[in-house]
Amino acid sequence: MPTIPPEPVALPEREPHLVRELAESFGSDPGRYDRARPGYPEALVERIVAASPGLDVLDVGIGTGIAARQFQAAGCRVLGVEVDVRMAQWARQRGLEVEVAAFEAWDGAGRAFDAVIAAQAWHWVDPVAGTAKAAQVLRPGGRLAVFWYVFGPPSDVAEAFFAVYRRVLPDSPFSRGTMPGLDRYSVFFTKAADGIRQVGAFGDPEQWRYDWDRPYTRDEWLDQVHTFGGHSQIPPAEMEMLLAGIGAAIDAVGGSFTMHFTTVAVTAARTRAARPDLRQPLESP
Repeated sequence: MPTIPPEPVALPEREPHLVRELAESFGSDPGRYDRARPGYPEALVERIVAASPGLDVLDVGIGTGIAARQFQAAGCRVLGVEVDVRMAQWARQRGLEVEVAAFEAWDGAGRAFDAVIAAQAWHWVDPVAGTAKAAQVLRPGGRLAVFWYVFGPPSDVAEAFFAVYRRVLPDSPFSRGTMPGLDRYSVFFTKAADGIRQVGAFGDPEQWRYDWDRPYTRDEWLDQVHTFGGHSQIPPAEMEMLLAGIGAAIDAVGGSFTMHFTTVAVTAARTRAARPDLRQPLESP
């Protein structure tokens, strides 16, 4: 079971957890987000549950509850913390218990959990203050597990998508001919592992990886494009051109394609309490 090396990795100029306007942009259409975004490998959910001392789970950045419902299906009791009130309300309407707060400022009110998870959300949390808060609310032996997925279409489909972005949105990262793959997300993995080490309340961080494939029809993929970070802020005329171009690219390969996903979890078990001075954010937005 590989552990994560401690070598530093160059970080973006502005930390994601300080870009609140982007972090809170996903709730503009929570129904679409919930419908279009994929879930997570069942094997990962089962492994987190098996490695935790019990079934009480705190889901940080619960969003619409995609991961939370998977943990419920595995027998867990899930409480969510969500900074976006629109996402929180959508999840509550579907039976999930959610409290609205930034995790770093959230009051655990003496409650204890067997696992703290974050699905595609930990980069919006201060990695040190968030990890310290997780240690504060985890039972001894409780598990912190934060995970992300990255995706990559077949090379011919990817190049066709890049061409559309270059034409319609030349300043987009997608126009540069690269998907946000593991090399980019490794910054998140490293920050999470560094936060675990700095707090000093956990065992050595480990990295768990799962690879999987999912077929997409044209309409299914276009639905998901709307949910990408920053895409809700694209002007309507440009968004229409972007979707038309991507749709035509999928039509050209027969109207569907298979996307390859890699899910990576950074995880560690709590061994002791966090230092009190690490329980607040290091910076404020």
